[in-house]
Amino acid sequence: MAKFLETTGISYHLQQLINKANEKLVLISPYLKINEHIKQSLEDKNRLKIDIRVVYGKNELQPEENNWLKSMTSIRSSFCKDLHAKCYLNENEAIITSMNLYEFSQVHNNEMGIYIEKSNDPVLYQDIYNEAHRLIRISDEIIVSVEKAPVKDNKTNITKQAVKVESKNGKQTGYCIRTGVEIPFNIEKPMSYEAFKSWNKHADKDYPEKFCHFSGEPSNGENSVNKPILHKYWKKAKEIHGIGL
Repeated sequence: MAKFLETTGISYHLQQLINKANEKLVLISPYLKINEHIKQSLEDKNRLKIDIRVVYGKNELQPEENNWLKSMTSIRSSFCKDLHAKCYLNENEAIITSMNLYEFSQVHNNEMGIYIEKSNDPVLYQDIYNEAHRLIRISDEIIVSVEKAPVKDNKTNITKQAVKVESKNGKQTGYCIRTGVEIPFNIEKPMSYEAFKSWNKHADKDYPEKFCHFSGEPSNGENSVNKPILHKYWKKAKEIHGIGL
């Protein structure tokens, strides 16, 4: 019999669901920013070589999240366009919920969910399992790679890694030139929707922006909507994307 969960119950059962996974683990969430406790559990499952699938639906992964995913060799991540479902399951349990796998949601939001055990409701569990794997099949698997050379943000004096994310079709994900979040690579639309709404109030195509659309590294105002890619990456961007810059 399915069990109703409120916010704290979802967080508790999600943590237990991950901890109890011995064969497989599926985490489906439009937004992805994993808290440290869940990361530690996933790192343990990674050491045990558990098959882990992560499906997300928003191109807003920060470089730190990308680097962490890269380090987890047993985790395969994929992007599913128009994803809104939130579902978490292992070989014996499943949770259908309103809660994203997002740290803010687990702390601040009021959420609801349903917890299902395969032993008590095998038909319902199988239906959830089938739909989860359908979403995996239609999603685009992401190969995360990290540039070897560190990039220094002169404003914060913090050294970061430039991150490159490629889908299985070989095309690189781009970065919003105002916020640095991941978006589809498109030099005609080098901003996220939210950033574009802010920019569009003045619509100055030469206004200095903060991040390179190609590499995601801080640009220190050396790019704009008219020139979304740092000069040093023009040739590489042209080779990968076949564009004229």
